[in-house]
Amino acid sequence: MANRTDPAAKSIRGTNPQNLVEKILRSKIYQNTYWKEQCFGLTAETLVDKAMELDHLGGTYGGNRKPTPFMCLVMKMLQIQPEKEIVIEFIKNEDYKYVRILGAFYLRLTGSDIDVYRYLEPLYNDYRKLRQKLVDGQFSLTHVDEVIDELLTKDYSCDIAMPRIKKRWTIESLGALEPRRSALEEDFEEEEEKEDNDQPADVHEDRTEKDYYRGRSPTRERDRDRRRDTHRHRDRDYDRDYDRDYDKDYERERGRGRDRDREKERDRDRYHLRDDKEYGRDREGRERERRDRDRGRGRRRSYSRSRSRSRDRKEHDGDYRKRRARGSLSPRRHGDGVEDGEPKKKKEKKEKEKKDDGTDHPDPEIAEANKLRASLGLKPLKM
Repeated sequence: MANRTDPAAKSIRGTNPQNLVEKILRSKIYQNTYWKEQCFGLTAETLVDKAMELDHLGGTYGGNRKPTPFMCLVMKMLQIQPEKEIVIEFIKNEDYKYVRILGAFYLRLTGSDIDVYRYLEPLYNDYRKLRQKLVDGQFSLTHVDEVIDELLTKDYSCDIAMPRIKKRWTIESLGALEPRRSALEEDFEEEEEKEDNDQPADVHEDRTEKDYYRGRSPTRERDRDRRRDTHRHRDRDYDRDYDRDYDKDYERERGRGRDRDREKERDRDRYHLRDDKEYGRDREGRERERRDRDRGRGRRRSYSRSRSRSRDRKEHDGDYRKRRARGSLSPRRHGDGVEDGEPKKKKEKKEKEKKDDGTDHPDPEIAEANKLRASLGLKPLKM
């Protein structure tokens, strides 16, 4: 119940006012001893007393990032949501500077863009010192105007992300806000008016005449000319020395550049020479391999030619021998007992076998039966 937002509080930027503080920081504030003991049951009227007791501002500090009392009071204002008039009175309070900073911080979180510029920009004229607690627990010195500038220009302040607001020139272009005028501008205008009114005309004329004659006196003109000449000679000598040094530096750099180019060319020639040697070795190796390959091909070709020649010679000799053998056989003659190259005795034996098998029997039935018996390997019938 102690950490809930006031039921009568309105939502800020579409969310719960306490959600403007990150959840991690919000949970640390709820667990802090100052929140539990000092901020319990505070109202808008009693909150002023606690704010008057502040002696520094800041977000979180230490290893476990404890929240400062300033941050706990900001969280309490978001919880109870005081009225706008009370917040403006906080900002206009000139006696207690931490009360002013507390009200400005709360207005920056919850106020509109126009209200932020309207009520926070006048605080640029407040130059009072403030104590700020850093992350490591040490204190540093700052001023009210620096804190206001951080609220208006930075995205983070006291470990809280500030809501985005429009640029001032955008609001001025819309006509919702007047151009900002510095408080020192009025002081400058008043001083200029006083000076113009206090100076009489005679004093002004005497001053102009003195200035005129002082500027036209011969001694002063002589001194001015001598000074101008010395300065001119000095400038001329300086230019001459500068040009000489520049030329020396340029020649030195140019020589270095030439040496560098010469070394690059030497390295390039050495590289090309090495490549040429390697290419020559590779070329000789390739030529040697090609010669060996051609020599092997010649050997294989000659061997194949010799084999083909020997094969042709053998075939020719075989054909010649066959023709020679065929030509040596005498042709068949009438009455010599030889027919188709077979001797007469073989012919007679065949004829005798034909006669013995009974196939030439005059009875055709017996001849057919003998043929059948001859094919079966049986003896012929003889009748």
